[in-house]
Amino acid sequence: MDVRVINELVHKQSAFVEKLNAEVGKVIVGQKAMIERILIGLLTGGHVLLEGVPGLAKTLTVKTLADTLAMKFQRIQFTPDLLPADIVGTVIYNQARGEFVPKQGPVFANLVLADEINRAPAKVQSALLEAMQERQVTIGDTTHPLPDPFLVMATQNPIEQEGTYALPEAQLDRFMLMIKVGYPTKEEERAIMDRMTGPMQVSAERVASPQEIAEARAVVQEVYIDEKIRDYIVNIVHATREPKAYGLAELADFIAFGASPRASIFLNKAARAHAFLRHRGYVTPEDIKAIGVDVLRHRVILTYEAEAEEITAETVVRKLFERVEVP
Repeated sequence: MDVRVINELVHKQSAFVEKLNAEVGKVIVGQKAMIERILIGLLTGGHVLLEGVPGLAKTLTVKTLADTLAMKFQRIQFTPDLLPADIVGTVIYNQARGEFVPKQGPVFANLVLADEINRAPAKVQSALLEAMQERQVTIGDTTHPLPDPFLVMATQNPIEQEGTYALPEAQLDRFMLMIKVGYPTKEEERAIMDRMTGPMQVSAERVASPQEIAEARAVVQEVYIDEKIRDYIVNIVHATREPKAYGLAELADFIAFGASPRASIFLNKAARAHAFLRHRGYVTPEDIKAIGVDVLRHRVILTYEAEAEEITAETVVRKLFERVEVP
């Protein structure tokens, strides 16, 4: 397809983005980056991990987005005593009919918020994993497809690490993006306080339907990405595995494991969605840089030396972007 044609198509299909941001902005003050990243997840079918201290409107943001898109929203609070059946559902006995019937769990929704995912033990986390990866759930001996679109947003609190079960690397890798949610600015905080303590309760209106999101998703896949930019993505991901080959010998001692091929796939998809949200039908290196840290920060596993020197995965990824040649 011609780039001009794609550009026009993107322009038409991405018209809802401004309206959506305006509606979400009625309820949520600031947090533009978080809202945009969740939208990228929705447009590419990639799950999102949010990390931030409590009270930064993570739950409210996801719920508000669900309202603007007329999607079914479910919040699951993860606790140490949660069971897999509490998420996916179970089989119950119907006395009147004398048979066992499946009772679907809260995972059967379009937007699922897994609150404090690292509070639940491994078997509960792995029940969510099947849903995330296969987009289906097995209850008893029957497999049920999950609704479309289906997106898991998980939150974790970076402070209290007591009584938590760290997500294994294989599971972290399933999340397309890991977003660090920061504090609001002084002006934003004042606006939040005034809005939340005022007499009027604000709510967001619907601006798009799940059907429109599905159509937009098809257009995102058509966004043009040049050969040179594809090579750039692969170079960035390879630099996490072999930093010496890219003149980054000083990072070699800090990286235990580089990013998996999933990183290249997700970086490609996320960059397309990033361009789409800017009404562009083609990807630029700036799209890769803008989204790169969120795609890679949870995929680069550091060594003990890095931890001893207080070097974070984010610092390592930013250094790679500074050094790897831009097309």
